[in-house]
Amino acid sequence: MSISSRQLPEVRQVQVIKAPIDKVWQAAATSEGIASWFMPNTFRPEEGAEFILRSGPFGDSPCVVTELSPPHKLSFKWSKDWTVTFLLKELEPGVTEFTLIHSGWLEEGVTEFGQPHSEVRERMGGGWVGIVKKLASVLES
Repeated sequence: MSISSRQLPEVRQVQVIKAPIDKVWQAAATSEGIASWFMPNTFRPEEGAEFILRSGPFGDSPCVVTELSPPHKLSFKWSKDWTVTFLLKELEPGVTEFTLIHSGWLEEGVTEFGQPHSEVRERMGGGWVGIVKKLASVLES
């Protein structure tokens, strides 16, 4: 494997949420739900559906749904390199484990804005911590 194709570790955040799995799924796999904790979007829950994440100062990011398995898994391609996956697991009635995985980081990769993946990965890794906690607070309030 050449240095240019070496993968950096995925970003993974796990949060136990005191809410039923179907309620967490509605927040993770609908346009309104995603907007309530992550960012405005044009998401449609259909495999192959193209949508936009409205990334504020970074503009609109093109995405496409790559896997949809209600109420347990949603994956989508984000921009040119990344894949974001939401995994939901019912731990007990009314308690759901939510796992976010952000992969596709390349050691020599750069974003569409010319930023090195290694730098963006560190920032986004920290950012996901707060975003996933926000999901829990939206659902538990």
